[in-house]
Amino acid sequence: MTPQCAMTPEMTLGIDFGTTNTVVALTGVDGAVAVLRFAAPDGDLTAFRSTLSFQIHEDADGVAERVVEAGPWAIDAYVEDPLDTRFIQSFKTFAASPAFTETVIDNRRYGFEDLLSSFLLRLRQRGGPAMSVLPARVIVGRPVTFAGGSDEQLALDRYETAFARLGFTDIRYAYEPVGAAFFFARQLTKAATVLVADFGGGTSDFSIVRFEPSASGPSSTALARAGVGVAGDAFDYRIIDQLVSPELGKGGEYRSFEKVLPIPQRYYAAFARWDQLALLRASRDMKDIRDIARNALQPERLFRLIEVLDDNHGYALYQAVSRLKMDLSRNEVATFRFEAGTIRIETPVARSDFEGWIAPELAAIERAVDQAIAMSHLEPHQIDRIFLTGGSSFVPAVRDIFRRRFDPNRIETGGEFESIAVGLALIGREPELELWTERQERGGQVA
Repeated sequence: MTPQCAMTPEMTLGIDFGTTNTVVALTGVDGAVAVLRFAAPDGDLTAFRSTLSFQIHEDADGVAERVVEAGPWAIDAYVEDPLDTRFIQSFKTFAASPAFTETVIDNRRYGFEDLLSSFLLRLRQRGGPAMSVLPARVIVGRPVTFAGGSDEQLALDRYETAFARLGFTDIRYAYEPVGAAFFFARQLTKAATVLVADFGGGTSDFSIVRFEPSASGPSSTALARAGVGVAGDAFDYRIIDQLVSPELGKGGEYRSFEKVLPIPQRYYAAFARWDQLALLRASRDMKDIRDIARNALQPERLFRLIEVLDDNHGYALYQAVSRLKMDLSRNEVATFRFEAGTIRIETPVARSDFEGWIAPELAAIERAVDQAIAMSHLEPHQIDRIFLTGGSSFVPAVRDIFRRRFDPNRIETGGEFESIAVGLALIGREPELELWTERQERGGQVA
């Protein structure tokens, strides 16, 4: 269904399509910004989970119908019927991956743009009256560096196709940390140079912007940007790799004829991204895993891996991981608990151990921060305010990266879910929109 578009260029929809959550904001003709709320089963929310579910239902006449849901409704569908639900999360992480061409769901092929347009359509339908009439213009947030692949042009082409299917005629893209900078600038009372650090699920992005007061509102100048394709999802994978995968057979051995061989590591690398896990479940590797389990030196562990894959325990696993990260942000020691089906894993975890596991990601984030500072040709003391946003900004080791470089009194945190979407919508009010956004011409050219 193509939405009706209101041809009022003053109105702009800002969409922060995130790896974990998606947030939508709208500027009206008066310039005011409103974050859209969704009437979810457990109460109104603004952060709409970036998830999809696919099920086949039969009506009273036995006619099969494909039912697609998104956000919390997708999660509910999965929780109620995990075995007959194809559940998809974090699919933004392969927007730029040429290796991902399509996935097959109920004998239908879905490319990335098909998944994204299915998600956007359900998000719009769940938005109610507020999204029944869409403006012509949408500003879509994009990371500085896409996760899970290196083909930025491919990602933007895929975005363009999906958003055009909803009927938008003026589709523009702005860097996510720049959107957060515009959000933060609303509270400035004097000129300031601001470094914004946006930590999403798949990427960590940094932007340095100079804001100057003026009669018509603050003027702004972009000074630098940098990013890296690691963030919260990479932290999750490190936890799984350390605490869960060994209980599912990683590091074990099996007998093949008269030899004792290591269990292939690629089975556990699949926990890094949902699409790899889904592909593993539907691949020929499953037959090999079942064969290996029968000949493993510790077969019960391989049978746990089979249960996780067969019974689709991935969502419960990532919930357990998220709880541990939150607990370790508040406490020096926390307990990891994962319970699903017959699987029970419970173990204490020290924050220092977690920080050791994510040391490679922390180093990559640190290099990107230094790159942004170097590109701005400023010294750290010349940057007036530092604004941290996104879920991983709560991780103490992440915050320490900034405490080591800046006066802690200049570091602020906020708007973890809404800052980017609000900022994107505010960018739509800029008189020189081309300074802050880019347009994607069909056929792969950027304007």
